[in-house]
Amino acid sequence: MLSMLGYTVNAVASGEEAVAHLQAHTVDLLLLDMIMPGLNGRETYERIIERHPKQKALFISGYSQDKEVEQGMRLGIDGFVKKPFTMEELALAVKEELRTEKG
Repeated sequence: MLSMLGYTVNAVASGEEAVAHLQAHTVDLLLLDMIMPGLNGRETYERIIERHPKQKALFISGYSQDKEVEQGMRLGIDGFVKKPFTMEELALAVKEELRTEKG
């Protein structure tokens, strides 16, 4: 969906791979599923902001906001997109998060 919206996308298979990728790269926005192999979305974000404290991110989940999402939002994640979502919902959430200034 993001590619179809004109964004350049780098995909990884796990939270650990996301952390490793961001050791050598920067990205404008992370989309983190709450349930991923290995580290969950909140744990992944927590490790990433150690190196990139102003990293922008959105949580994506098929579940309602829970404690993990709330903890992630206290860490600085501003957006939450509930699955299933439409391309328009994703586009609006991404656009809004990219427009927001981080700390």
